[in-house]
Amino acid sequence: MRDHPRDETFPQTEIWTGRATNRFQWLLALAGAACMALGIELAVDSAWESGIAPLAMSVVGCIAAGLLMLFGTLAFVHVALKVDTETLEVRCGHIGVPRRRIPLASVAGAEFVPHVTPRQWGGWGYRWRPEKGTAVVVRRGEGIVLRLWDGHTFTITVDNAETAVRIITDRLVPPTPGAVH
Repeated sequence: MRDHPRDETFPQTEIWTGRATNRFQWLLALAGAACMALGIELAVDSAWESGIAPLAMSVVGCIAAGLLMLFGTLAFVHVALKVDTETLEVRCGHIGVPRRRIPLASVAGAEFVPHVTPRQWGGWGYRWRPEKGTAVVVRRGEGIVLRLWDGHTFTITVDNAETAVRIITDRLVPPTPGAVH
């Protein structure tokens, strides 16, 4: 692939990326893996003499709880934010799900928030609170709040949030008089 000079024929896409990580979530994922291992251990090494139903319920319960803990925490170990010239994309975890794409045309403004905490949102993860809006919170610390033209807000914890806010606000298109958003 050749490099082209910066002109209208080959415009360069300016992309900013940021992320936030919560290393504590790995401990919860480890606990989930331990629950799954316990369920497998019960299934393999048990004599099954005390009754099939109680043991089967224990095995299924351990494996189900382990899977919920493992995948529920791995989905929110980190959040990745990508801002290009037209959209903002938020992806969670290693699989990138849940994911949300927000066109910059629907963003009215962005604000730096120095202290976002999971407690404000009811825990880690993809959250919604009627009085606050929607958020992706993977750790405590700095974040951004997007004010959308439809009146909703979207909060994201991300490292270097001040830079993200500057880049987002620089790319926002000012509203035209009389336009409906």
